Amino acid sequence: MKNRISQLYDTYANKLVEFSRLHGAKSWIIFLFIFTFIVVNASSGFAFDRQKSLEANNVISAQIDNCYRDQEVRGVWLTNIDSEVLFSPENTTNAIATLAELNFNTLYPTVWNWGYTLYPSTVAKQVTGIELDPTPGLQGRDVLQEVIDQGHQKDMAVIPWFEFGFMAPADSELAKLHPEWLTQRADGSTIWVEGNVHERVWLNPLHPEVQKLITDLIVEVVSNYDVEGIQLDDHFGYPSELGYDDYTVALYQQEHNGELPPQNAKDPAWIKWRADKITNYMEELFQAIKKANPQAIVSLSPNPQKFSLTSFLLDWQTWERKGLIEELVLQVYRDNNKSFINEITQPEIIAAKEHIPVSIGILSGLKGRPVMFGRIRQQVVNTREKNFAGVSFFFYESLWNLAFESPEQRKSALNSLFENPTSRVDLACQRDSAVK
Repeated sequence: MKNRISQLYDTYANKLVEFSRLHGAKSWIIFLFIFTFIVVNASSGFAFDRQKSLEANNVISAQIDNCYRDQEVRGVWLTNIDSEVLFSPENTTNAIATLAELNFNTLYPTVWNWGYTLYPSTVAKQVTGIELDPTPGLQGRDVLQEVIDQGHQKDMAVIPWFEFGFMAPADSELAKLHPEWLTQRADGSTIWVEGNVHERVWLNPLHPEVQKLITDLIVEVVSNYDVEGIQLDDHFGYPSELGYDDYTVALYQQEHNGELPPQNAKDPAWIKWRADKITNYMEELFQAIKKANPQAIVSLSPNPQKFSLTSFLLDWQTWERKGLIEELVLQVYRDNNKSFINEITQPEIIAAKEHIPVSIGILSGLKGRPVMFGRIRQQVVNTREKNFAGVSFFFYESLWNLAFESPEQRKSALNSLFENPTSRVDLACQRDSAVK
C-alpha cells in the first residue's frame, strides 16, 4: 500500500507545484484538499483489497480444517534398528494387529537402510550383487509385501520409508564397490559417525550414477507394490561438512570460473548451491515417481527447515513451494512444550499447511532415552489444537517397550488418545480446498 501511495505522490507532485504557479495560493489549497481526499480513498481501497485477501485466506484455512474434522493421520515408523518388529513374520503381524486395535491408520515401514533393501530388489542386486538384507530374520522374506498385506487388511495406509537415503554403513558392499560415489570433507575424510557409535559414509546426491540408483530403487517400489506412496527424510540430503569430493568440486568450478568451493562448509552461498542441486534432483525424481505411479504420494519427514537446510542441505521449504512433496511429517523431537509449540508455528509450517497435509512427528522414545507418556499426550493435544493433519510416532518399539510405563499402561494411554477409528487425511480434499 505504501508503494502505491508513493507512486501517486510521484505522479502528481510536480503537477501540484505547476498548478499553484498558474492559479495562485487559494487554488493550491483547494487542489491540495482534493488530492488528499483522493489519496485517503485510495488507501481505503487498498485496505479493503487487503481485507478481502485475508478473508479469502481464512476461508481456505477453514475449508482445510474441515478436511481434518473427521480424518487424522495416526502413523508410526517401523524400523529394523533397535527394534524386533520386522525380524519375523509373527512379530510384524502381531505389531500391525496391535496398532490397528489402537486405531492407528498409517504405517511407514523402512525399506532401505544399512545399504540394503528389505524387499527382493533387482536394482540392488545389479549394483551390489545382493537383492535383500542378509541379516538373519530378514532372509527369504519380502517384508514390504508382508506389511502391505497385513496393513491393508486392517485398512491402514502403507508408505515405505527410504530411511537411510544417501547414507550407508562405511563397511557396506555399496561403499566398498563404489568409492567414487562417496562425498567427503575438505580434508578428504569420508567417515561420519552417527550417534557416536556407527561409522557411516554418504553417497553423493549430485553424482548422476548415485541419482540413478536411488531413483531406480524408489521407482521399483512404487511400480511393483500396492503402496500409498513413498517417504524420504533428512537423509535425502547429506551433512553440510561434506561436498568436497572430486566430482562436486569439478562441478562447482565449472559453474564458478574455476574457483574452488569455500573452505567454510557453512558458507551461505555454498550451502545454497549444494541444496539447490539436490532440489534439482528432487524435481527429476518427483516426475519419475509420478510417471511410474501417478497415485503414489511423495511424503517427506524432515527436521525443521533451518536445521534441515544448514545441517543436511535439504531445503524442504523450497520443495514444498515447488509442489515436490504431497505430505509433510515434520520431526519435532523436543523435551519441553514451549520449544515444541515454537517449532510447529513457524511461518513455513503454517504456509505448508495451506497446500498439503502437514503432520507432526513425535518422539515416543529411543533406546536409552525413554519419554514419559504425559509429554507425548501433551504434544498430540498441541497438534490437534493447531489443526495439523495428524501425528506419527518415532518409533514402534518405543511406543511401549522402551518406556518408563508398562506396555499395558502405554497401550491404555494410546487408546485414550485414539478412542475411535478414523481415516487418514484425504489429499484430494486438501487440494480441492486450496483451489476453491
